[in-house]
Amino acid sequence: MEYRGGSGAFGGDVRGRVDPALGSEAYRLTVGADGAEIVGGDEAGVFWGRQTLRQLLGPDSFRPATIGEPPVVPYVTIEDRPRFGWRGFMLDVARHFMPKDGVLRYVDLLAAHKLNVLHLHLTDDQGWRVEIERYPRLTEVGAWRRRSQRGWGQPPQWDERPHGGFYTQDDLREIVAYAAERHITVVPEIDIPGHSQAAIAAYPELGNGDVVDVEALEVKTDWGVNPNVLNASESTLRFYEGVLEEVLDIFPGTFVHMGGDECLKDQWQRSPAAQARIRELGVADEEGLQSWIIRHFDRWLAERGRRLIGWDEIMEGGLLEGGLSEGATIASWRGCDPGIAAAEAGHDVVMCPSEAVYLDYRQSEDDGEPVPVGKVNTLEDVYRFDPVPPRLVGTSHAERVLGAQANMWTEVAETPQRVDYQTFPRLVAFAETVWSERRDFESFRRRLNAAHYARLDALGVDYRPPSGPRPWHSRPGILGYSR
Repeated sequence: MEYRGGSGAFGGDVRGRVDPALGSEAYRLTVGADGAEIVGGDEAGVFWGRQTLRQLLGPDSFRPATIGEPPVVPYVTIEDRPRFGWRGFMLDVARHFMPKDGVLRYVDLLAAHKLNVLHLHLTDDQGWRVEIERYPRLTEVGAWRRRSQRGWGQPPQWDERPHGGFYTQDDLREIVAYAAERHITVVPEIDIPGHSQAAIAAYPELGNGDVVDVEALEVKTDWGVNPNVLNASESTLRFYEGVLEEVLDIFPGTFVHMGGDECLKDQWQRSPAAQARIRELGVADEEGLQSWIIRHFDRWLAERGRRLIGWDEIMEGGLLEGGLSEGATIASWRGCDPGIAAAEAGHDVVMCPSEAVYLDYRQSEDDGEPVPVGKVNTLEDVYRFDPVPPRLVGTSHAERVLGAQANMWTEVAETPQRVDYQTFPRLVAFAETVWSERRDFESFRRRLNAAHYARLDALGVDYRPPSGPRPWHSRPGILGYSR
């Protein structure tokens, strides 16, 4: 950054243009007495330059309406570019539904922090959130549950109120268009073959009816890994191809997330139909059966010019050794080791290890932390995360790391205020981690205290204060789990 000397009231004259020589998403911002000029390597670069100018204009520039006198700004030249092309945030809207206006608000929050991927976790055992016109029961039945577990632990505690909701296709098209205007790509997730009880409750023929009473299944009301998984029949494949045809029409981006995680094999082991399918397909076992399903949809998407991304379990069953298409991408959540293996095998990787960037994890040992989940994952822990593990540094495989994303699971974050508390300010730390090559945590903390908390206040974000949770953040008596 070049400091040109001087400062003055900002007159609001902002000029933008594109110079491809700067490179994708890069920008040069020049502020002087005559206003500001932003030169971007592309339109996204111009947009990110505007976000930096917004920071220079002070916290009030983050308010929806203009107040106060014109701000005094420093006269500077800033040249900047992102370290990674995938700077993502996953929002789980399946466990607790977030209405459309809340998602649009999060798009704005991502844009303000120069994040460019919104991964929407749209389906799970506890709810199906995307309208599929040819299968109306997915939302008529699958989008609603009769009650919800409060927190974790045993014995379970219950909120007896029904919960649910879904996005119409036009709602999702609006979210996609709104995000695109802010240079954010929306990645949909349709989870298979596990985490599918909501779909089975709506269409019991998708389940393993030869070993479980699928007609009795309801949308799951508690949390955790679930044995009720999809069957592997041709009719189930055709069903999900129909789902994906509509999903592709809504989401124009390259990537479609197909889940692939935490698929228990107990029902397949006991199912005569599943065992016959294993013999028919010539795969070794139940792991091979899941791999065959993932490979089918990997190829199906590739034939349509899209790319499958899935949680790192999709590498199991031999798929990493030549079973996945070249474009298949791994979201490495069980640490970085799966991502390292995928990169070394020639696959692109998005790093999102739970121990570093799971934002549902508790933020401190403070007794006031609401529903403590997982390990302590502090602001500094998130900031010090490096998406490129030491083993890949300096090798050609490092280029396979597309970037990283922070994941916000919502089993115990049932309101937008709870999502805010868990997400901020740790998402601010993450944003700097995936944007900046050189980082200094103490400098970051000073800047956060001096200016950025005020920006979050102006944006109306109910973040966790540096002093710890406020009294109304705690949820005494609701069980969590820790490790």
